[in-house]
Amino acid sequence: MLRRTSAASLLLLASCALGRQDVNEPIDGAALRAFQPGATKAAEVVAALGAPTEVVQLGRRSAYRYDATRTKSSALFLGVINFGNQDARQDRVWLFFDDKDVLLHYGATLSTHRTQYALPWEDVHEPEDHAARDAKRAESGR
Repeated sequence: MLRRTSAASLLLLASCALGRQDVNEPIDGAALRAFQPGATKAAEVVAALGAPTEVVQLGRRSAYRYDATRTKSSALFLGVINFGNQDARQDRVWLFFDDKDVLLHYGATLSTHRTQYALPWEDVHEPEDHAARDAKRAESGR
């Protein structure tokens, strides 16, 4: 009888939690693809992407950094045993301009769309999952 009561009370203590945190808007991939090195001006970049997170002076040249972070957290509470996981991914773009504010080149990593809710024993780096999420982001531009 005591075992059944203990097992039943343990089930009553079981719960789960999900959380999500976003810092900045995901970077618009379609806007990035429209930028043309040698032609796009810094003002056009700011009009398309908004204010940069950081501006770095490189002599008479400059570099703009844009970033966004998405974090998804999940937890399973089983009485005294708890399991949790957090998956954080980031979009980051560096754009380099000459002394006349013309785009020279840029580099980008776009992965905020790959964040997943998962528990510690799940793999959040499966190529099949990424392919589906990458295709969805390519359709939407974000």
